[in-house]
Amino acid sequence: MSYNLKYSRYNEHSILIEWPSIIDKNVLESIINFKQQLKDKYSEQKVEVINTYNSILIIYSFAIDNFNDEILALKACFDTTRAVENQPKRLWTIPVCYDPDFGSDLEDYAKAKQLSISEVITQHSSAVYTIYFIGFLPGFLYLGGLPESLALDRKATPSLDIKKGAVAIGGQQTGIYPQDSPGGWHVIGNTPVPLFLPNENPPSVFKAGDQLKFESISPEEYEQLSLAIKTSTYNLKSTIIDA
Repeated sequence: MSYNLKYSRYNEHSILIEWPSIIDKNVLESIINFKQQLKDKYSEQKVEVINTYNSILIIYSFAIDNFNDEILALKACFDTTRAVENQPKRLWTIPVCYDPDFGSDLEDYAKAKQLSISEVITQHSSAVYTIYFIGFLPGFLYLGGLPESLALDRKATPSLDIKKGAVAIGGQQTGIYPQDSPGGWHVIGNTPVPLFLPNENPPSVFKAGDQLKFESISPEEYEQLSLAIKTSTYNLKSTIIDA
């Protein structure tokens, strides 16, 4: 699929490239492919490539002398972009306890959506989400695919202490807080699975383009999993997918 991209100077060291302002799998695929193309192009230079839902920011280790020439080179690079090969995608299964003791906003959220708690759990755990990018906090997964019936604007007053592992909804997105943090999303559950391990290589096993599904567990199962994770006897479930 062809896109009319917008290229602009971000600062003297950076160029911003923008796709249509939508959350879309085809846009994601285009971004992933171009990002790999850029990494290959700049493999011998210190250049950082960061993506969001619909943009790529290229951060150079040097000041850009001529932005017009560099943008022309980037456009030519995009025109030769090919699909990334031999990079299998995975479907990850994340266990979540949706008990109100673990989801501090679950009851208020369900009332705001005029749904029962069981309906919220069923809809949230039945969907298959796509990982678009990782950011905000190290290991924070930005997910697309939240059912429209679950979308709800962020809280007017953010919480100052959202717990690590909190599963939350904000606007048309859902995500998992990888560490204790302030935040304005509605917390509906919690997972004991760590999303970011700074001493591991890589620190996060998730990649943009992977998919994710939530699995509802009981408080008792949550405690059992927490113990298994502490004793390194738990393996996160995943399967290779063609998507």
